[in-house]
Formats: sequence, C-alpha cells, structure tokens
Amino acid sequence: MIDYIWLVPLLPAIGVLLNGFLGPRLGRGFVSWVACGVVLGAFVVSLGVWQSLLALPPDSRIVDHTVYDWITTDTVRVPIAFRVDPLSVTMILVVTGVGFLIHLYSTNYMWDDARFARYFTYLNLFTFAMLLLVLANNYLLMFVGWEGVGLCSYLLIGFYFDRWSAANAGKKAFIVNRVGDFGFLLGLFLIFWYTETLTFGTAREPGVFQRIGSVDHGIVMAIALLLLLGATGKSAQLPLYLWLPDAMEGPTPVSALIHAATMVTAGVYMIARSHAIYDLTPEVRNVVAAVGAVTAIFAALVAVVQNDIKRVLAYSTVSQLGYMFLGVGVGAYAAGIFHLVTHAFFKALLFLGAGSVMHSLAGQLDMRKMGGLAKYMPITAGTFAVGWLAICGIPPLAGFYSKDAILASTYANGNMLLYGIGLFTAGLTAFYMSRLFLTTFYGPERIELGDEHHGGHDAQAHDVDTSVTDAHAHEHGHAHDHGHGHDHAHDHGHGHAHPGHTHVHDDGSVHVHESSPVMTLPLVVLAIGSIVVGFILNGISGGFMPHEPTLLQSWLAPAIGEAAEHAAQGGMGEGMLIGLSVLAGVIGIAVAFFFHTQGWFYGAQRTPVGEVLDARFGYDGLLYAIFVRGGSALAQALWAFVDVVLIDGVVNGVGYLIAQISGALRLLQTGYVRSYALMMLLGAVLVIGWYLTRLG
Repeated sequence: MIDYIWLVPLLPAIGVLLNGFLGPRLGRGFVSWVACGVVLGAFVVSLGVWQSLLALPPDSRIVDHTVYDWITTDTVRVPIAFRVDPLSVTMILVVTGVGFLIHLYSTNYMWDDARFARYFTYLNLFTFAMLLLVLANNYLLMFVGWEGVGLCSYLLIGFYFDRWSAANAGKKAFIVNRVGDFGFLLGLFLIFWYTETLTFGTAREPGVFQRIGSVDHGIVMAIALLLLLGATGKSAQLPLYLWLPDAMEGPTPVSALIHAATMVTAGVYMIARSHAIYDLTPEVRNVVAAVGAVTAIFAALVAVVQNDIKRVLAYSTVSQLGYMFLGVGVGAYAAGIFHLVTHAFFKALLFLGAGSVMHSLAGQLDMRKMGGLAKYMPITAGTFAVGWLAICGIPPLAGFYSKDAILASTYANGNMLLYGIGLFTAGLTAFYMSRLFLTTFYGPERIELGDEHHGGHDAQAHDVDTSVTDAHAHEHGHAHDHGHGHDHAHDHGHGHAHPGHTHVHDDGSVHVHESSPVMTLPLVVLAIGSIVVGFILNGISGGFMPHEPTLLQSWLAPAIGEAAEHAAQGGMGEGMLIGLSVLAGVIGIAVAFFFHTQGWFYGAQRTPVGEVLDARFGYDGLLYAIFVRGGSALAQALWAFVDVVLIDGVVNGVGYLIAQISGALRLLQTGYVRSYALMMLLGAVLVIGWYLTRLG
C-alpha cells in the first residue's frame, strides 16, 4: 500500500480540477460529493499506508517513494518524491481525517453561498498543498507545499474579497508569511550551498541530515535560525503572530482548517522534521523553546479579555502553538507532535462548535450577547464542553496527556522558568476557555441576533462605512473588527441553509434551534476523538512511569529519535508533575466559575489592565508605528531625496546645462551674411594655420 502514497495528495488535486472547472455548472450536490469524497478517499489510503508501515520492522519504517526526477544535473538530484515514515503518516492522517470532517461540515454551512464551488476548490487546494508539504522527502518540494498553503490562506481568509476587512486580512496573512518564508528560503540556500543537496536523506542514500554534521557550527546555527524564522511566520509565533487573529475574517470552517489541521502546524512539523539540524544547535533550540513559551503566555493573556468568540479561539491557537514550540524546543519532538495531534481534534471541535452557535444566532460573535444556549443547542453545548475540558487539560481527555508530556519534558530539561511559564499558561487557558464556555452556553439569556438578521445578504454593502466606529474599535481593540459582524452576515447569509434555525417571535424573543445533523455529526466525531485520542496515543503506561515512552513516542522514534523526552529526572516525580498540571487547569476553571457566578463576565467596563491586554501590550501599535508609519515616512524621505533630488535633479540639471550652452551658442546666430563670412574666413585661417604648423 505504501507504493500508492501518491494517491493521497493526488485525490484532493483531482477535486480541485473537477470543482474548479465543472463545479459551477454541475451544481452544489456535485461539488459537495467531489470535495468530501476526494478527502475521504485520501484518508482511506492514508489508513492503508499506516497499516503497511506498521507491519514493517521499526528500523525499516522510512521509505522514500519517487514519482519522477524533478531537477537533475551532474551534481544535483531533487525528485518529486514522498517520504513515508511515522512522522509523515501521522500528519496525513490528521490532515485528511480532520479535514474531511471540516469539508462535511462546510457543505451545510456554506450551502447558500453563491461561490460554493470556488470555496470547495480552495479547500481542496489547501488540503493538497498541506499534504505535499508533509509528504515531501526534500526541502524544495516541502517549500512548494509551504508556499501553497500560504497562497490558499490568502484565498480563504479573503474569501469575501468584496469586503474591505476580509480583503485586508487576506493580504496581511500573505505579507506577514512572506517575511518568514524569506528566512526559510535563505535557510534552504545555505543548506544547498554547504551540503550540495536538499533531500533529507537516509542511511542508504545520505542527504542533508547525514551531511549537516560536517558543516561549520556557525553556519548550522544560521540555518537553524532561518528555518525558525520561517516556522514563526507559518505557525504564528512572536514576532510574526499578528496575521492569525485577523484570519477570523474567513468563513468559520476555514478558521477550523487553518487553526487545527493544516497551515499553522506546518512550522512545528518542519522543526520536528529538521530535528537533525536542531540537535546540533542546542543554543537555537533554546531560542525555539523561549519563543514558544513567551508566545504561549502572551496570547493567553490577550485571550482573557476578548469578547469575540472566534477571537478568543484564535488567540488560544497562538498560545497552544507556543506550547508545541516549547515542546520541540526542549527536544521533546514527540511531545510537540502529540499536542499537535490532540489540538487538531479539540480545536477543530471548538471552532466548528462556535460556527454552529453563530449559524444559529445569525452571525452573532459577541459572547456577552449570548448566554443560556445549552438548553436550545444541547449537542453543540455537549460537544463544546468536551473540547473545553480537553484544552483545559482535564483527565482523561486528550489535552491532558499532551500538555502533561510537554510540561514534564520541559521540567526534565531543567529550565524551571520555562516550566513555570508553561504551568501558568495552562491555568490561564483553563480560565479564558471556561469564560467562553460559561458565557456562551450558561448564565442569563442575553441573546441578540447578529447582522444577518438585520441586514441579511445586504449587510456587507455598507461594511466599509460602518466598520471603523469608535465604540467597536474600543470594544475589540481593532478598528476593523466590526467587519466580523458583516463577515458573518455574509458568511451566514450565504451559509444559512436552514432559515428556521433562529426564530424571532412577535414579542421580540428569540428561539434558537440546534444545527442540522450534517453540522452536528462532525462535532460528535471530533468530541469522541478529543476523549479517546490522548489515551490511545499515550498508551496504558506511557508517561506515567519513569523513563517509559508514550506509544506515540515509540511510533515516531524511527523518524525523530528515541530521546527519553517525557521522563522526569530528579526533583519532582511524575505523579507530582501530573498533579500540578491538572491543578493548574482546575484552579483556572474554579476562578472562572466564581467570576461567572458574580456576573463579572457580562459587563462592558474595562480595567486599565484589561485595556493593556486588549491592546496586546502595545505590540501591534508598535509594529504599526515602525513598519506602517515609519515605512511611510521612509518612503517619503526616499522620494524627496532619490526621486526629487537625485533623479529629477540630474534630469533637470542636464536640461539646464543644455539650455545654457544653447543660449550661448544662439548669440552666434546673428542672421547677417557678413558675420557668417567672417566666421568662415576665421575658420579657414585656423585650418591653414594648423596645417602649416604640421608641415613645419
């Protein structure tokens, strides 16, 4: 079955062609079956590949399948080839499995959108690019997939391109990612220059990972830092995180796909894949861990004060990605991938659950205008509760196992500061996610419909005029956040397949209904995954006995090494570390429950601390001042000097000089014949004199 690995990326690519060319003509039913069918087919093939790989001995579980030679010279060979090993197979199972559920959910969510075929064409293209990225057996092919997911993020985040806020969010994601991608590309240039290959390599056919050890340590550090820059852009880490919160401008299933199964995990995967480089540079690996820890606590603090349900989840994603960076940064590659897998389940569940809520409330995003929804939407509320407890790290749900693996590995690494930050962030995560859950589904009903109810399909027509109101800018901290309301007016105005979801009675009261089975089925499946996947991947004793590897760690060992990542060495024992991890989550939930009972989550007033957090510690404003205003001022200065002084000065100076010379020569043009005769005589005398001088 391994020989059929090429079918995994090919099937979504076929979906792109069929829906792109035939979808608009053959209708939504055709588009839905093709889009979902090709991803489901890729998942089935991925299962077959996994079973075939599992049947091989552990030391034979790295197989490169070459489709054809792409670039071939006397000294260089870069093929279109797929690496089948435990790491890539784990990733394709996540991408196709979770991706299929998001595709299925989207068929109902986007049914009434006029650009239905285009949406699924982009979604299939996104899946294809991500599969190409994780299956590539060389950095150049990985970079093709890397740029592909960047392009698709631009297309999907800016899907409602006729709205200013969405178009700008798409451009922001594209431009910020280009900064990281520039670093990644420079890293590839250095790799090729010093190793003369871009293929990862195996023991039988040496490549980058076998040759990098002979390269000067300073060069290897430079390569690792440049690759890290690329990873921070794609996985939204400081300093390049700022595109991800604005990615909420896309349809909610897109947010689930970007945040859970695809693009943002690419940076974590790339670092794990490049473990041979980072193992040679422990200094850079410490930088990776520090970036992850700082990003995790930064985003968690900002999430505490957000009122937009999708924005809370967006900052939560940034924070959880920080956890993954912390894991791979301390050398616990398997722990980082473990959290990547569990996060894919519960974060997709949370985003799709939020989409179900917004679908029923006509695009409402403000949690303070919800409340008491559990009795109207029991399936959404119940499945959302599973995702909430999973991300809080409550046993035995999936998030508990993977968070504990990262925290224990950080502690074993001996860096107590990073461990303390990770533990505190776990408590913060439990607090703000409990705030989201309780404010949305419980407490007094404060239900108000979103803009779809009031504006329907026409709401986006006046988006530019109303999106920068001072009140909303103060409330959300982003001048264009008001576009969210219109975003989901459009989003749900098109995606509202069943107009009966939200009823407004004659007395003005709102009757909210549960979403349709096509939308709730993926929620149930993801909830089940969020319950069992952690226990399955951890194994019965893995992580609970000293120096006992988790099941996932043993599975990934052929691809990323066999370091005893999860074992606590000295100091606190494993039981104490687990207890502290769970205690942090319990305390965060308890504090949130107390605030909820006091009604502190519903007020509009802000404290000075809340204002600082909502302003993201001034970071976005600082970047705006430096790169937007500063860049504009620099452009003006360059224009004034280079264009006006240099270029215009040279051109105008040449013209002035010619004018002066021509003015002087014009004095000789008198119009009198005697003057011209005199000049001819003088000229003749000069020529004869010169000739006589030459003869003498």
